[in-house]
Amino acid sequence: MSKKFDRYFYSTFFRLLSVVALQSLIVFGVNLADSVMLGKYSELAMSGVSLANQVQFFLQSAMNGVANGLVVIASQYWGKMDINPIKRLFSSALWIAVGISSTLAIIVFITPSGVLGLFSGDKAIVDAGVEYIRIMLHSYVIFAVTQVLIAVMRSVETVSIGFQTALLALVVNIALNYLLIFGKLGFPELGAVGAAYATLISRIAELLLALYYVLFRDKKIKLRIRDAFILRKNYFIDYVKAGLPLVGSGSSWGVAMGIQAAIIGRLGAAAIGANAIAAPVFQVASVVYQASSSASAVLIGKTVGEGSIDRVKLYSKRLQKIYLIIGLTSFTLMMLIRGVIVDFYNVSPETRETAMTFLAVLAVTIIGSAYEAPCLCGIMPGGGETKFVLINDIVFMWFMVLPLSALSAFVFKWPVGVTFFILKSDQITKCFVAIYKVNKYKWIHKLTRDREQV
Repeated sequence: MSKKFDRYFYSTFFRLLSVVALQSLIVFGVNLADSVMLGKYSELAMSGVSLANQVQFFLQSAMNGVANGLVVIASQYWGKMDINPIKRLFSSALWIAVGISSTLAIIVFITPSGVLGLFSGDKAIVDAGVEYIRIMLHSYVIFAVTQVLIAVMRSVETVSIGFQTALLALVVNIALNYLLIFGKLGFPELGAVGAAYATLISRIAELLLALYYVLFRDKKIKLRIRDAFILRKNYFIDYVKAGLPLVGSGSSWGVAMGIQAAIIGRLGAAAIGANAIAAPVFQVASVVYQASSSASAVLIGKTVGEGSIDRVKLYSKRLQKIYLIIGLTSFTLMMLIRGVIVDFYNVSPETRETAMTFLAVLAVTIIGSAYEAPCLCGIMPGGGETKFVLINDIVFMWFMVLPLSALSAFVFKWPVGVTFFILKSDQITKCFVAIYKVNKYKWIHKLTRDREQV
């Protein structure tokens, strides 16, 4: 390969990786800010909000699926420099995102305690979470629209807007958290309710910024408001065929994580508190490999659209080496800082010990996550293979991890740490599937239409 393409590969991948990682870090930082600041305020409030954030995690997982479905198809059109199909795919993804998020908001509005009761049998914790989620449900559609706007920009290699919107949301959220949780500078002391209002306002702010950029600053796609309402049957069908498996995978993953939280939620208050500490820390630690998935999908998708199959194969080999380096680095950092993170919280000794165990398990399994997730959710979808991701997730999560962990928790009564490891064990076993599938190269498919087909 020429030095020109070498430079293109490394500059494109690491530029996308760094900006998307920073964006994801800040997005997770919004939830982490709620957790940490409420942890200083009240362990009960922190645990209640952690339950509500399980619903938010499901929404984020589903919206990641919607966004990734858009990116893998649109990036192939971007490789062909064909812009109009990207607009039509955008409108398809937008209305699917609105449908999912509004349905979730309606369900939570009707029965907030019923939804949170799925994750914990502790009424006090559920009641604390209900106060928070009754306000947060109004942010669901706002969040969904923002994610689709950012995704369509990412598909044409414009990633700065995602970082800017996330940074704005973080700054607004932290400032309002300080004022509304603790009642500073004359504001009322609202606790978890204050954290919810802070997050809702920050979501509104990031949507407004994303709309401003897409409608008035972007020069690549030049979207207009009317484009959101122009649906074309052929592109909608294309999105459903290629994107819906990723939506299903993201939604399935979000539901599975909720069930995992429900299992943990029935292992005692210490396990709930420990998970409230470990979960957001792991989300922050995982942003690099998740960003590498996104960067890989854009890079591979664009190269497939250009018709450069030899480069696609070479890029996939290089990317796998980078994933391993990311995994080992993440493991080292998590093991080094886990004690510092846990000590920052005002929790009981039992919760502290359990949180240290959870973080150790996550540090080990992140090595596998950093390899298999970008392979199966980045390289392969970017190359046009999206159905396998859904099938693979269903087999491992629903037929292996969840049944075995339920047996561990409720039948065999094994220690909490053992059950937690089983819940995360698919991140290791999926690596063997990833090694085999990615290096067979049967995942390279053209997803675009020629102009005469439209």
